Amino acid sequence: MAQKPSIPKGTRDFSPNEVSKRNYIFSIIKSNFEKYGYQPIETPSFENSETLMGKYGEEGDRLIFKILNSGDYLSKADESALQNKESHKLTSSISEKALRYDLTVPFARYVVQHQNDIEFPFKRYQIQPVWRADRPQKGRFREFFQCDADVVGSTSLWQEVELIQLYDAVFSELGLKEVTIKINNRKILSGIAEVIGAQDKLIDFTVALDKLDKIGEDGVKKEMLEKGISEEALSKVQPLFHFTGSIDEKIEQLSILLSSSEEGMKGVSELQFICNQVIQLGLQFSNLDLDVTLARGLNYYTGAIFEVAPPKSVAMGSIGGGGRYDDLTDIFGLKDMSGVGISFGLDRIYLVLEELNLFPETVQNSTKALFINYGEKEAFYAMQAIQKLRKAGVKVELYPDAIKVGKQFMYADKRQIQFAVIVGETEMNEDKYSLKNLQSGEQTLLSFEDLKNQLL
Repeated sequence: MAQKPSIPKGTRDFSPNEVSKRNYIFSIIKSNFEKYGYQPIETPSFENSETLMGKYGEEGDRLIFKILNSGDYLSKADESALQNKESHKLTSSISEKALRYDLTVPFARYVVQHQNDIEFPFKRYQIQPVWRADRPQKGRFREFFQCDADVVGSTSLWQEVELIQLYDAVFSELGLKEVTIKINNRKILSGIAEVIGAQDKLIDFTVALDKLDKIGEDGVKKEMLEKGISEEALSKVQPLFHFTGSIDEKIEQLSILLSSSEEGMKGVSELQFICNQVIQLGLQFSNLDLDVTLARGLNYYTGAIFEVAPPKSVAMGSIGGGGRYDDLTDIFGLKDMSGVGISFGLDRIYLVLEELNLFPETVQNSTKALFINYGEKEAFYAMQAIQKLRKAGVKVELYPDAIKVGKQFMYADKRQIQFAVIVGETEMNEDKYSLKNLQSGEQTLLSFEDLKNQLL
């Protein structure tokens, strides 16, 4: 007996209904990207390993899917690494390409490669799948779509203000009220590390702090201690875990805490500008919150960082994130090219909308009417009408086989098709069509023009 086929963990098949709902989210995100002046690009699903490796920190590098070289990949393997089972050294000799981990690093590569053809500042959006060798769990997959908007070539903080507004516009149109757009600044985190005497442990500090919502305060402290951050430093950082008050009050507390750090005070100034403008301009449904424990584990962020939390009634991780990166294109040889961007987590947004029952009933883009098949002559008569209806933009179809009428109606019901069109001898003789509403059971004899108007 043949083994039942399966798919890899962390990947999914999508039904027609699910694809319709995903496309609904895509369309709202895409329309708002374009409304804000972002242009679409696409990059390959896999990149040269050297493009991706070393850009996401140690943890990120471990989650990159490597692609084995084609052909006899072991013929060029590092013999010593193979014998000693040194996987890191071995991988570099048998794998030259990898699936993209996100869309930001490939975008930086794109900018450097096409810099002579780009008009700066360059605003781009990209909606494509990415892959991560992560442990699958609710809302976390190994293959998923990212929906990114970035602008490079400008250091203006008005870009951050606009990106917060873009988040708010998308989530408001999706009907997602009470999402929280969290903001912080990596300069502030650098300043805190400086003030507590842990400058040389900045990456370890931010990586641990970024896990606060997952492992809690005690877990973060434990990890920091394991990474060599002293007890004395932890006592100085203690106020961060219980930072409360309005945005203005938090900024005032940060100003006192970071008064001796020039870098930290730059971060405070940037945050103050962004938050003031957003508050004065106003948001539709979203809340803005200054979260001093927000770190965003990716190493390339250098300024403002964002993360979007769903409504508190939904147990789900972040549904968006991003930030400012001043040095990303520098790793590919293009200096002084600051950028800032945000990403929407499509899959988590889908789960949140589903849980809150926020998908419109009309989102399923199904056939409007099914023509019942009574035989060859009737089918030909029906197909003439179907051809004209499709040209008018109406989604209609003919049941392909002249089987029992009851089975055809059951098919329409299971497909959630709203109408059935009945074409028998009577209808053909009168050059008309019987339209049956499959929800109410009401049936009407109509001319073609009236049929078209009913279905439009």
